[in-house]
Amino acid sequence: MRQKKTRGNPPLQTPSRVAVLVDTSTDWSRRVIAGISNYVKKHDVWQLFIEPHGIEEHLELQRGWQGDGVIARISNEGLARSLHARNIPVVNISGIKLSGPKFPLVTSDVVISARLAAEYFLDRGFRNFAYLNLVGLEYVSRQREAFVAAVKQAGCNCELHGVKTHSGAQAVDWNVRIDSLGQWLLTLPKPTAVFTWSGGREVIHACQQAGLRVPEDIALLSGTDDQLCEISHVPISAVRAACERIGYEAAAMLDKLMHQATVKDRVKLFPPLGVVSRQSTDTLAITNPAMAKAVRFILKNAGKPIRVSQVAAAAGIHRRLLERRFHEVMRRTPAEHIRRVHIDCAKKLLIETDLAIADVAEGAGFGSAEYLSTLFQKELGTTPLRYRRESQRS
Repeated sequence: MRQKKTRGNPPLQTPSRVAVLVDTSTDWSRRVIAGISNYVKKHDVWQLFIEPHGIEEHLELQRGWQGDGVIARISNEGLARSLHARNIPVVNISGIKLSGPKFPLVTSDVVISARLAAEYFLDRGFRNFAYLNLVGLEYVSRQREAFVAAVKQAGCNCELHGVKTHSGAQAVDWNVRIDSLGQWLLTLPKPTAVFTWSGGREVIHACQQAGLRVPEDIALLSGTDDQLCEISHVPISAVRAACERIGYEAAAMLDKLMHQATVKDRVKLFPPLGVVSRQSTDTLAITNPAMAKAVRFILKNAGKPIRVSQVAAAAGIHRRLLERRFHEVMRRTPAEHIRRVHIDCAKKLLIETDLAIADVAEGAGFGSAEYLSTLFQKELGTTPLRYRRESQRS
């Protein structure tokens, strides 16, 4: 807090002035800003200075602005140098690695996002994979490499297609991209699971132009969830980042820095909340009819208790044969797959509802809240309540 001197009276405490240099044109950024705002509302600490900006618009502090701290998406060395010259606390929320001054960092973990995407497709039986790469962007390359590594670890290959951007930005030439995308997509084995950094609407257009079906021939998953994924001709499944928590934690870190407190972890990377499933991935790439029936039965009944014997009956095969098929196709037992699906269902309920933990356990097919807590601790290293608090941090 700043002190304001008044004649004959002790200094008054005025709120600290904090600038937020973040674009406002994407859902990711707006949700981060909401997290920052949540921190401010909860602690009543700052005056926030923020203006509308496009994703590729030049960001900078206004000349002559007097403030106490900055939260910024630092995407270029010019902005990094100018903020460093201000000699005030700064927290960066961009995953872009620069060679200039280093600031405390709070952002998404793109490596874990890539692994989550690979697991999501593998759980649906895909063995053919592809990644749509934005050429020249280092942070996209990190996600691509992690996705390729996860796919290879599962014994599969990943085809790559690069798209050049305009001046290092994420904007591309739609017409050229759609034409080249269509030609590339036709060369892929069918079905193929395609993961892309963000968006993916051009992939949908390219599939239409090339006569390919989505999701039967090409299943598409975007690395970034936003409203445009929902309004696509074929609604696009997407990885949902923990944006509100990133904003909240960035604000909490800046608050400590402005009070000259010691910050132990100067880099905080947060895993995604999960995958939002939509039409673009609503398929199974499983050729064995019995296995397809088994996996679909588990997905359909994710919110109910499921026994392996029920899955075998739904698949029309003996339990021993079901277990053999699961090992061959999914590389896990039916019971392990059921637990994964139940945990995903519980995570969704914890994030999207205010249900009591006991009701979450019941709604996700677990026998009790105790069993849910035991599995969360074993699989995720945390409790359901802590997972909810961290995911909905406000």
